[in-house]
Amino acid sequence: MAPPSLMRILYFILMFGLFLGCKNVTPGMAGTKAPSHQIWDGLLRKHVSSDGKVNYKGFIQDRAELEKYLDLLSQNAPDRKNWSKNQQLAYWINAYNAFTLKLIVDNYPTKSIRDLGPKLKIPLLNDVWHYEFFQIGGQKSSLDEIEHSILRKEFDEPRIHFAINCASVSCPPLLNEAFVPEKLESQLDRVARAFINDPIRNKISPENLNLSSIFSWFKGDFTKKGSLVDFLNQYSKVKILASADISYLDYNWDLNE
Repeated sequence: MAPPSLMRILYFILMFGLFLGCKNVTPGMAGTKAPSHQIWDGLLRKHVSSDGKVNYKGFIQDRAELEKYLDLLSQNAPDRKNWSKNQQLAYWINAYNAFTLKLIVDNYPTKSIRDLGPKLKIPLLNDVWHYEFFQIGGQKSSLDEIEHSILRKEFDEPRIHFAINCASVSCPPLLNEAFVPEKLESQLDRVARAFINDPIRNKISPENLNLSSIFSWFKGDFTKKGSLVDFLNQYSKVKILASADISYLDYNWDLNE
């Protein structure tokens, strides 16, 4: 039996999980039209470099435009019956990235996104990802909900892991353009190739792989149709052997600026 203090922690974790599980269905609205991502596209092109470095001070100066775009997202949640898959997927990727950026802008300067969010009394639950700091379709939501309850659950698309950005050095770089339905396939292909072949974030040789921790955390997403090596070989410039040794790099959570 675990010590009483640990039992209390486990109890609160269980209750917290039940609370999350009892939430309403994931955000959505009937009768909405997919919003334009033009404002977001302009902000990204202006304040994000080609290698994903973010000028947060520039975003702070353009906070009004950022808030305008976030309001557009909040008031136009996807109509699951009438929006295309690409319209929904582009919406949720952009929403994750834009609300992540808002979190940093609202708390800048900060060393790491993991320093933000509510400070709960239970250390294991001091989790910025569950922080409900925005609304989608009138419903409180969090980054965790977008990533895990929507993007990973509703779309069979492992490349989303290279498209969403957690404002950290080891994350896949924030693309300096908005994801849009008409270009989504080529954009997802581009970010997958760029991340996998990035020698800073993945060190790949035919017989040895020292990979981003993303491939460990979400291995199941990458191995639904084969091995991890099979997935990587779709995008890697280096042909990887099936017998390659795999290890994982430490993750750098410092701000990506």
